[in-house]
Amino acid sequence: MKDFFYFIKGNFRTVSFGWLLTFLSAFGQTFLISLYVPEILRAFSISEGAFGAIYAGCTVAASFIMLSVGHTVDHIPVKKVTAFTVIGLALSSILLGLSNGLILLILAITGLRLTGQGFMTHISMTIMSKQYGRDRGKALSFSSLGFSVGEAIFPLIISFLIAWWNWRVAAVLSGAVLLLYLFRLKFTDLNTFDERLSASGKPSVFALLKDYKQVVFDSRFGIMMPASFIWSFSATAIFFYQYVFVENKGWSVQLYAAFFTVYAVTRFLFSLFGGVWVDKYTAKKMFRYYLIPASLGLLPFAFMNSIIGALLFLITAGITMGISGTVKTSLIAELYGIEKMGAIRSVFTMFSVISTALGPLVVGLLMDAGVSFEYLMGGIFALMLLIILNSQRIRSYS
Repeated sequence: MKDFFYFIKGNFRTVSFGWLLTFLSAFGQTFLISLYVPEILRAFSISEGAFGAIYAGCTVAASFIMLSVGHTVDHIPVKKVTAFTVIGLALSSILLGLSNGLILLILAITGLRLTGQGFMTHISMTIMSKQYGRDRGKALSFSSLGFSVGEAIFPLIISFLIAWWNWRVAAVLSGAVLLLYLFRLKFTDLNTFDERLSASGKPSVFALLKDYKQVVFDSRFGIMMPASFIWSFSATAIFFYQYVFVENKGWSVQLYAAFFTVYAVTRFLFSLFGGVWVDKYTAKKMFRYYLIPASLGLLPFAFMNSIIGALLFLITAGITMGISGTVKTSLIAELYGIEKMGAIRSVFTMFSVISTALGPLVVGLLMDAGVSFEYLMGGIFALMLLIILNSQRIRSYS
């Protein structure tokens, strides 16, 4: 860990920018949007399954838009791309608070998912991968800490705003805070990232489609994508309906909310460890094992009557979540190189975002159909075991 802290000390100005992007991405992440869900269901008189379908449709739409613009990180100055993304995220949050019909609600959620969960994270992970080679894991892990800090801070703030005023005020104020960040961005020097921009400039549509086809039909994709897909699918679905599960179990919502801070701390710590381990052992080796903790944590969450089962799941989920971002992005760089990192990563991001759409939709429909919580978690556990076995095939690639 000493090398990690020396690295951060020597590169703090650049890696802190990546951290800030993942921190602000919280406004479009499921864990924060889930706080609005009970109020949205009441305000628009829709069921969990119906909202799950809306959320899925919005997220899928965002993923396809992401595929068409993800390459911009390769050839457009970072400050310009970031400014447009922050403005989009801020306006989407404000629109959520002002929405008075389903059309505006759909537009707002699509914007939140595209700019927050999608593009803010994409910019951070891509530029960190391009900027650093030998220390890529450390750079990515430090940037990923923004997720953990956001998960620890923003739910408390948004919950307070919802309780003190209402969910609409909370959403509008979130957008206003994001717009304030633009003043800081204006005076931030990001020229060092622009040195890594592609010399070939903007690719043609034909060139992009050719690159995407090569990635999707490559055998490595069939190993990497299922692992990324199942974890995004599972984590999003569970965290989206987490308070519904807690109430059905008869557990204390307040105590569970306190336990969620333990999850954020665990994710924070293993984001640090993950970067060091990736640089030491390679992402290829770490990829084979990173899903194991979360898969094992599903069992106590589903079958223990005590709320300690939820705590065990949150700890193991924090381990996997902390390591996953660094492992997946570093693995793409190790196997595909960094010249077209933005374009290639956008393909993986699209499928990952689609999985976050399907998670709440599928689980919501199954809940509406009367499938028990225990069967849901058991089914996810079985799928994860199969995919962990499939991940072992990565050993034969370099």
